Amino acid sequence: MNRKTFDKIASIIGLLLAVVLLVAGVMLQIGGNFATKNVKDQLVNQKITFPTTDGGGFKALPEADQKAMAKYAGQTMTTGDQAATFANHYIWVHMQGVAGGKVYEEVSGEFMAANAQLKATPNDTALQAKVAQLGQQRTTLFMGETLRGMLLNAYAFGTLGKIAMVASYVMFLGGILFLILALLGFAHLRRAGTDSVI
Repeated sequence: MNRKTFDKIASIIGLLLAVVLLVAGVMLQIGGNFATKNVKDQLVNQKITFPTTDGGGFKALPEADQKAMAKYAGQTMTTGDQAATFANHYIWVHMQGVAGGKVYEEVSGEFMAANAQLKATPNDTALQAKVAQLGQQRTTLFMGETLRGMLLNAYAFGTLGKIAMVASYVMFLGGILFLILALLGFAHLRRAGTDSVI
């Protein structure tokens, strides 16, 4: 194969790679923008506002959680990072105080067992009180874990959006590089002789 043919093949492959990378960059950019916008729109609709640093809910948090929450104090939640901070440093911490650190599944099991016992002894007032307390804890934990899960999903999608945006920049950079190399290859084609063999 002579040099001119090789240069032509390499330049065409470089041009095709440039097109593929640029198209991939555009698609990743669209996906990243969609994820970021969707997360923001959904969070804004929830109207969740971070507590201010002088509020009781904030002051009840351990110091490490206060530090994590302080940078968003008083702000309306709009990003996945904010959602993760609220879920992990506010909701989760408050949920720990509901039933001594037990999660929904544990409390729900206790509630069902106590409720079954109550059916056998319906006049047991202590058991009635226990069932009522477990029922309240179960409802609170369910709501807290549900909200926390939704916020962490927003965080995951927000993070995927960020990754897509960074990947789009890498694709654009690679596409431009291959485009430049392909154009240089085509320019070299005009000057290259056909007698050299590879």
